Amino acid sequence: MSASLEATPTIVLVGHGMVGQRFLEALAERGLTATHRVVVLCEEPRPAYDRVQLTSYFSGTSPEELSMTDMEFIKDHGIELHIGDPAETVDRSAKTVTARSGLVFGYDTLVLATGSFPFVPPVPNKDAEGCFVYRTIEDLLAIEEYARSRTTGAVVGGGLLGLEAAGALKGLGLTSHIVEFAPRLMPVQVDEGGGAALLRTIADMGLSVHTGVGTQEILVDESGAVTGMKLSDGSELATELVVFSAGVRPRDQLARDCGLTVGERGGISVDEQCRTVNDPHVFAIGECALASDGRVYGLVAPGYEQAETVAATIAEDEAEFTGADLSTKLKLLGVDVASFGDAHGTSEDCLDVVYSDSRAGLYKKLVIGRDGTLLGGILVGDAEAYGTLRAFTGSVPPVSPEQLVLPAGAGAAVQLGPSALPDEAIICSCHNVTKGAVRGAVTEHRCTTVPEVKKCTKAGTGCGSCVKVLGQLVTSELEASGVEVDKGLCGCFSQTREELYEIVLALRITSYQQLLDRYGRDNARGGDGCEVCKPTVGSIIASLAPTIGADGYVLDGEQASLQDTNDHFLANLQKNGSYSIVPRIPGGEITPEKLIVIGEVARDFGLYTKITGGQRIDMFGARVEQLPLIWARLVDAGFESGHAYGKSLRTVKSCVGQTWCRYGVQDSVRMAIDLELRYRGLRSPHKLKSAVSGCARECAEAQSKDFGIIATANGWNLYVGGNGGATPRHADLLAQDLSDAELIRLIDRFLMFYIRTADRLERTSTWLERIDGGLDHVRDVVVEDSLGICEELESLMTAHVAGYRDEWAETINDPEKLSRFVSFVNAPDTPDPVVGFVPERDQIKPDLPLLTIGTRPLEGSAQR
Repeated sequence: MSASLEATPTIVLVGHGMVGQRFLEALAERGLTATHRVVVLCEEPRPAYDRVQLTSYFSGTSPEELSMTDMEFIKDHGIELHIGDPAETVDRSAKTVTARSGLVFGYDTLVLATGSFPFVPPVPNKDAEGCFVYRTIEDLLAIEEYARSRTTGAVVGGGLLGLEAAGALKGLGLTSHIVEFAPRLMPVQVDEGGGAALLRTIADMGLSVHTGVGTQEILVDESGAVTGMKLSDGSELATELVVFSAGVRPRDQLARDCGLTVGERGGISVDEQCRTVNDPHVFAIGECALASDGRVYGLVAPGYEQAETVAATIAEDEAEFTGADLSTKLKLLGVDVASFGDAHGTSEDCLDVVYSDSRAGLYKKLVIGRDGTLLGGILVGDAEAYGTLRAFTGSVPPVSPEQLVLPAGAGAAVQLGPSALPDEAIICSCHNVTKGAVRGAVTEHRCTTVPEVKKCTKAGTGCGSCVKVLGQLVTSELEASGVEVDKGLCGCFSQTREELYEIVLALRITSYQQLLDRYGRDNARGGDGCEVCKPTVGSIIASLAPTIGADGYVLDGEQASLQDTNDHFLANLQKNGSYSIVPRIPGGEITPEKLIVIGEVARDFGLYTKITGGQRIDMFGARVEQLPLIWARLVDAGFESGHAYGKSLRTVKSCVGQTWCRYGVQDSVRMAIDLELRYRGLRSPHKLKSAVSGCARECAEAQSKDFGIIATANGWNLYVGGNGGATPRHADLLAQDLSDAELIRLIDRFLMFYIRTADRLERTSTWLERIDGGLDHVRDVVVEDSLGICEELESLMTAHVAGYRDEWAETINDPEKLSRFVSFVNAPDTPDPVVGFVPERDQIKPDLPLLTIGTRPLEGSAQR
C-alpha cells in the first residue's frame, strides 16, 4: 500500500445492496469521499440493484434497468468497487479485511451491510433439483430457466416475497400454489380481515392458496427432481418446482467469526449510532443489524436511515437511529396492500373502525385511540388514502374515522387535502421528509414543481408512494403563497385541453376560430391563436372528426393552418430540410413483393433506408416535391401512411407468436395486425406505441409501450402506461386473461379515455401518474365503467374506425392538395438548393456543410 493511501483514512464497506449504495451516497453528500479512501466489497456479480422491484424482471425489466449504481458516481468519487469479491474474514485487532480474492484492506472504519439470507425450512430434500430461493437476480434467472419445461410450481411462504414469487411463476405460465403456515396471507402486515380480502382476490386470479399448513417434505423422483410436497395436514401437492420464500435471517456470520456481539435470534448488535456495541470502529446497517430498540428492520427505508446515521457519525455530526416507521404500501399481483402505525391494534384501549366489502375485495381498518388519535391501519384493495392517513398517524384527524374509510357513494366520505396535515407529518418515510420540509422547499428554495422539490428534499425518490401527496402539497403551497396556478392551455385559452375536448364534443364545434372566438380569453378572441393551442385544437377536432361532423383530413381548409411542421407535408422533416417516408407495415409482417417495392422506390429516388426498432422500414432524404411521386408508387403497391409524422398511433410491434415460436401461446402477429389496422390514424395528445408478445418471454417489449399485450395460456394480459425513451416506465397491468373481444373493447375505452383527459403532449405514462387516482381510477373507469361513459368511449372509437381514410391516398388523388408540395410557392419547379447529400456506407447522408453557406468563423476561432 502506498504512503498516500496509508495517510488517508479508509472506510471499508462490506456489502453493496440498496442500503450499501445509500451509504455511499450519504458519504458523498457530506464530502467524506473527498477526505477518505472508500473500498466496497460486493459479493454478487453485479453492483447494487433495486431488490424491491426484483419481480419486475419477469415483466420485462432487465437486470441493467434494475441497477441503482451509476458507475460515473463511483468513478467521480474515487470509490474502489470490487464486484464478486466478498469479505471472507475480519481481523479487528489488526483492523483489516481479507477478501475472497486474497486482497487485504486496512480500515479505520468498517461498515457491515451484509444484508440477510433466505430462510429455508429444514425439511427433507430441501436442496433437491427444482428447489429455489427468491432473493437475487441470479435466483430469478435460475427459476426462469428451470420453469421453461415445467407446468406447475409452488411457493413456500405467503408473505410479501412469497406472493411476488407466486405471481412470477404464474407469469411464466405455471399453475401456481402458495403454501403459508400462518392462518392468513401476509400475517405480518395484515390482520385476519385483511388477509381474507387478499385471499379472495388472489384466488380469483387463478392461484391456489393453502393457509394453515406447513411443508413437511419435498417429494422427488428417482433422479432427485421435485415431483411434489407433503404438507402438515397429510395431503400431498403435485408440483415440479418449489420456491422457498419463508422469510429471511440476518447475515451476521462474518461478525460472529470476528467476535462481534450478535443477538440471540441473530443480528449484529449496535447502538443508536449503528456502531457495534463492542467495537467503536465497526458499524452495521440494514438487515444484518440488530438496532438499539432490539429490532432487525427488513424494510429499505430504515436501512437508508441507518446508512445516513453512520455517515453523519463518521463526519462527527450528531445523529442517531432509535427506531423507524414500519409503514409500507405494496402492490402485490395487482392488489394494493398497505399497513401503517399500530396496524394490529396492540395499544391499550384502542378501537377499530372497519369497512369491508368482500365482493369488491376491499378491506379498510383504522386503529383509533380513546382520545381519537389515529394509531394505525390496514388497507387492502384500495390504498389511495395511504399517504394522507400515514401522515396523520399520531394525531387526531380533523374528521371522524368513519369518514376516512367509507368509499365514495357509501356515506359521507371525505378526501382530506394536504393542507390538513401538520408540518411535522412525515410525507416521505424513505428519507424522513416532513410536510414542513416540503413547504420550505417551495417557500424558501423557490421550488415550483415536483421534480424540483424531489431534488431539494429527496422526497419521492425512494419507493415513490408519496409522490401523489407531494404533488398536492406543492400545488397547495404555491396557491397559499399567492402564486396563481394557471391551469389554462395557453395564453389564448383559460381551459385545459381536457375541458376544450369536452366543449368541442358537446357543442360539435368543427372550427378552431369558432372555438377561440367563443371560449378563448378576452384578449385572444378574434385573433390568430398561438403555436400551442392551434395544433392542440387541430388534434382534438381530428380525433373527434367522424363524431362531430368535421373533415378528418388534416390538410383541408382551416385544419391545414393548425398543424405542426411535420403534418404540413405528411412527413417528418429531417436536419437538412429533406423528409422521411415511413409506410405502415402492420405488426411488422411484410410480403417479399412489398419488400421489393420499397427497395425499388429507395433505389430510384436515391433514399437512405433503415430498419427501425418499430419493425418498419424508414426511407430518408426525399425532397418535398418528391413526396407525392414516392407515395403514388407506395400506395399503388398497397402501402398506406405510417403516421410517423403525427401525434397518433405509430406501430404495433409483435414477435412471431405461436405460429412459429415453440414458446408462443397465442397468435401475436394476427393480434398486432388487427390492432394496428384498427387504431391507425387515431389522433391523440401524443404519439402512441404498442406491441404484442406471444408469451411471457416478452420478445416484443410490450411493457415499454403505451398499451402492450402479452399472451397467456388463457388469453391476453393488457398493460398500459409504458414508455421508453428518455424517461422509461414499465407499463402497469390493467386486466388479464382477456378474450380477443374483451381485449379490443378495453383498449378502445382506454385510448379514448386517454385522448379525452390527457394534457397537451402528455404521453400515457405521464398521464397515468398524473391523473387523480392513477391506475386504479383508470381501471375503475374503463373496466368497471364507474363513470358510466364506456358506451360513449366505444362509440367514439367505432366512429373513428368507420371513418378512417388514408391521408396519402387522398392526397395523391387530389391536384389541389398536391399543389402544396413545393419548396418555393413562387417557383414550384425549383428544388431547394440547400438540400444536398454525400455518400456514406453505400448510401447517402445529409451534406451538412451546405447549411453553413454565407457564414464565416468568428475571429480567433480554430480552423478544422
